[in-house]
Amino acid sequence: MRIKIPVGIEDFAKMREGNYYYIDETAFIKELLGQEFEVNLVTRPRCFGKTLTMSMLEDFFDISKDSKAHFDGLAISKETVLCDKWQNKWPVVFLTLKSVDDLDFQGAYGMLEILIANVCKKYAFLADSQKANPADRELFINLMYRKADRETVKDSLDLLTRMMAAHYGKPTILLIDEYDVPLAKAHQYGYYEEMLALIRAMLGAALKTNPYLKFRVITGCLKISKESIFTGINNLVANTITVNRFDESIGFTEPEVLALLSASGFVDHADEIRIWYDGYRFGNVDVYCPWDVLNYVAALLTDPMAEPRSYWKDTSSNDVIYKLFEKVRTA
Repeated sequence: MRIKIPVGIEDFAKMREGNYYYIDETAFIKELLGQEFEVNLVTRPRCFGKTLTMSMLEDFFDISKDSKAHFDGLAISKETVLCDKWQNKWPVVFLTLKSVDDLDFQGAYGMLEILIANVCKKYAFLADSQKANPADRELFINLMYRKADRETVKDSLDLLTRMMAAHYGKPTILLIDEYDVPLAKAHQYGYYEEMLALIRAMLGAALKTNPYLKFRVITGCLKISKESIFTGINNLVANTITVNRFDESIGFTEPEVLALLSASGFVDHADEIRIWYDGYRFGNVDVYCPWDVLNYVAALLTDPMAEPRSYWKDTSSNDVIYKLFEKVRTA
C-alpha cells in the first residue's frame, strides 16, 4: 500500500488519525522528563519539525484529551509507568508565535492580539471557572474579545497558566513554539526594540520561577540571550545543536531515513539522499533535513524519475542574515 507523506502537517493528532507516515520521535518525551529542568529551550533550523514535536507534547500531556490511541505502538507507549503518571494528566497551554509577522509594530501587535485571543477561545471554559479568581476571569474575557490593554497582553501567558492551575488543581505545562519569529521579523522591518520590549515582558514572567507551572518547553531557531532578551531568567537550559541532549529528537537520523525509504520503496535512492540532505550535525548525531527528505520522497511517489533539489532554501527569507553580513561589512 502506498504510504502517505506528511509534507507540511504540523498537527500530531491529525497525522496519527490520518495514517500518515510518522517517524517516531516520542522517545523525546522520556528524555525531556528525565532532564528535570524547569525551562528547556530547544533550537533547531526552520522546517525541522519543531511545531510537530510541540504538538506531540501537547497531545501527550493534555489533561483535557484522551490521546492513548495516538501513541499506540510508538516508543513512549512501552514506558507504562511514565505514561500512567504523565499521559493526559496535566493542564497544558500551547501556542506558536510563528504568525506574529507584519511590516510594522502595530500590525505585528495586532497579530499577537489575535493569537492570544484564539488561545483564550481554546480554553474558553476558564471564563466560567468558579475555581479561578474573578478578577482573572474578567481579564481573560477581555483578552478573548481583544479588549485588553497592552499590560494585560504582556501578562497573558502568566494569567493563562495561573487560571489553568487553579481550574485543574495542579501546575500547568507551558509550550511556546517559534518564540523568536516576532523578533526576527521585527529586526527585518525595523521595529526590533518595540517588539523586544513586548516579547521580553510577555515571556519573561512565564519563564521565571512560577509556582503555577510544572515546566516549560520553548522552541526556536535562535538561542535566547539572557542579557539582552530575558533578563533575570536563571532557570533556563539551552539545548542548541552543539549539545548532546535531544540530538536525535528533532530532525531525521540515517536509520529513520532508511526506514522511510524502505516503506516507500525507494531504498535505491539512499546514497543520493545522503549526498543531498545529510548536511547537519546535532550533538553526536548526523541529521538529515526532514523538509527536504519528505518533499523528495513525495516527489518520487508522483514521479519515480524525479531529480533531487533543495526544497528547504525556499521556505523562508534570509534577509536577517544578509543584513547582519552587511552590518559587519560596513563596520
